[in-house]
Amino acid sequence: MSLVVLLRGVNVGGHRTLRPSVLAEQLSHLDAVSIGAAGTFVIRRKVSRARVRLEFERRLPADALIVMCEGREIVRLLAADPFSNRRLGPGIVRFVSVLSQAPRLTPPTPMRFPATGQWLVRILGRQSRFVIGLYRRHMRVISYLGMVDRVFGVPATTRNWNTLAAIARVLDQGRPPHR
Repeated sequence: MSLVVLLRGVNVGGHRTLRPSVLAEQLSHLDAVSIGAAGTFVIRRKVSRARVRLEFERRLPADALIVMCEGREIVRLLAADPFSNRRLGPGIVRFVSVLSQAPRLTPPTPMRFPATGQWLVRILGRQSRFVIGLYRRHMRVISYLGMVDRVFGVPATTRNWNTLAAIARVLDQGRPPHR
C-alpha cells in the first residue's frame, strides 16, 4: 500500500523554504505526488518507511518532523467520516492532526480551547493516531492547534479534512488530482 508523508517544520514561502512540487520531482523514482503546498506527499511505489524517511531527510532544507502513515489508514478514516452528523457554520474548518507515534497521553475527549468563552479549537475525538477536530478561522487558532502536541504527549502535524480527501483521490486513482 502507498505511504502518506506529512511534513512539519518547513515553510513553503519563507524561512526553511520547501517547494513541494520540486521535491516531488526529485522523488519521482518513488512515484511521489505532492498534495497542495503544505508538505503533504503520497508515495505510490512500494518501498520501506526507512527508505522514504532517508530520501526525504536527504532533500529537506532543514530538520523537519516527518510523519508517515499508510494510505489505507487515511482511506479508513475518510470512510468513517467523523463529521457526517455535524452541521458546520460559516468559518468552521474540519481538521485532522496526525500524531507522530502512538500517544503517550490519552486525555478524555471532546475538549475545547480556550476552555472558557467562545471556542477556537474543538477536539472531537481520536481514532488511532488521528486527532479529529474543528477550528474557527481566527488569528489565534495556530497557537491552540499547537496544543495537540502537549495534550497527547507527542508531536503532531495538522491538515485540513479536504487535504485528506485529496490524498484519498490520489490513492484511488493512482494519479495526481486535477489542477
